[in-house]
Amino acid sequence: MKHLVKAGCGLALAVLFLTTAASANEYRLSNNQRISCSRGLSPGKLATATCKSYAYLFNIKTSEYFRCQVSVSMTRDNKEVINTQSDGSCVKRPRIFDNDSSYSFDATETEPPNTNSFFGQGGYAIWASDNNARKVRGCIIIGSDVSKCVDMKFE
Repeated sequence: MKHLVKAGCGLALAVLFLTTAASANEYRLSNNQRISCSRGLSPGKLATATCKSYAYLFNIKTSEYFRCQVSVSMTRDNKEVINTQSDGSCVKRPRIFDNDSSYSFDATETEPPNTNSFFGQGGYAIWASDNNARKVRGCIIIGSDVSKCVDMKFE
C-alpha cells in the first residue's frame, strides 16, 4: 500500500511538473522592441537621462499577453554619475481571441509621448493570427481608454 501511495504521489508530481513545463513553452516574446531616451538639465549643472524599452510576452495558445517595460534613469554632473534608478514590470492584458488555438503575433508602439501629445502616452498595436485558420485580428489601444480590435476580411 505504501508503494502504491508513493507511486501515486510521484505520478501526481510528474504531471504537475510536465504541465508547468508545457505552459512555459506557450509564451513567446515579441520581435519588435524599441528603446527611447530623453535628457534633461537640472539646477546646478546636473544632467539626467532616462531610457525606456518595452516588449510583449504573448501566450500562443490563449492569445493573452503581457506588456513589459523597463526603464533606467541616470543623473550625473560634469565628472561622475551621482544616481542611477531602474524599474520594470509586466502588465497582463486581455485575450485577443475568445477560444484557445495556436496563434502568432506581433506588436508595436507609437514613438515617445512628445510626438503624440494629443493621445497622452500614445498607443500600441497588436496583430494576432490563428495558425490553424485564415483568421487575423488587428487591435489598436490608445492610452488606457480606447481599445478596438478588427477582424480582417480576405477578398
